[in-house]
Amino acid sequence: MNKREFLIKLSVMGVPYSIQLSIAEFIERNDRIPNFSETDRFIEGKSFELERIFQKAFSPEVERAYRKNVEYAGVATIIDRNYPKALKEIYHPPVVLYFQGDFELTNEPALGVVGSRVHSPYAEDSLKLLLPDVINQGIVIVSGLAKGTDSIVHQMTMNYCGKTIAVIGTGLDVVYPRGNVMLQNEVAAKGLLLTEYPLGSQPLKFHFPQRNRIIAGLVQTILVVEARHRSGTLITANVALQENRNVLAIPGKITESLSQGTNELIAAGAKPALCSEDIIEEFSNFLTNHIKLP
Repeated sequence: MNKREFLIKLSVMGVPYSIQLSIAEFIERNDRIPNFSETDRFIEGKSFELERIFQKAFSPEVERAYRKNVEYAGVATIIDRNYPKALKEIYHPPVVLYFQGDFELTNEPALGVVGSRVHSPYAEDSLKLLLPDVINQGIVIVSGLAKGTDSIVHQMTMNYCGKTIAVIGTGLDVVYPRGNVMLQNEVAAKGLLLTEYPLGSQPLKFHFPQRNRIIAGLVQTILVVEARHRSGTLITANVALQENRNVLAIPGKITESLSQGTNELIAAGAKPALCSEDIIEEFSNFLTNHIKLP
């Protein structure tokens, strides 16, 4: 079993993330899979669990699951050369990425767009004003394929023949929400569908905050469209700030609850997004020479 295969099998087995990352870091340092005694030393108090993991990794059951995943779609591990450099630098990078579509999009200038699942007409009107020029600049648009704002963002990007990445909190063969079947398939065909979860993984609640760190890690800038006070959208914005990403927010009426979070971000120092140029200028150091600012 080679190093890459071993990491994918750990993911397929559902080994806790902390153990996956520790083993991946050992492999990167030493260019080999650790033996059981070595692993037991750098993951203290897990000897029984580690023995079970090492035994199971060589089982026919795990071999079948591994084959199913690598044959279904593309897979990149943290030790692969094509693993996104920006993502590798975040605090908790995913050890394994499963994908359908154009993986090269992960290395292009990217804007993350996040907002409420229950959005207002103002959100859609704002996106229609702000995003077309950004998309036409060749900037990749990244979101989470959730109901509401995320879905609008992905569909709008493809309608303008732009490039989009959807980071999901399930396996590639699971659609959540269920109504996004056609949209998920379209993103996989025209852009990039990306997850750290193997086939069959269901939309568990804790998957979505974990997904948000990948969105923040892939992009140079995050645009917050709408957010309630203490919403999940603000969690993504805070992760982006922790990873030294730029954060922009669309201002809204002080009487609207969906604008409370974005207005708070602006009050705390986030840049207000009033026109597409406010977004595009954040990419002046990332845009390639053939892309011209308006």
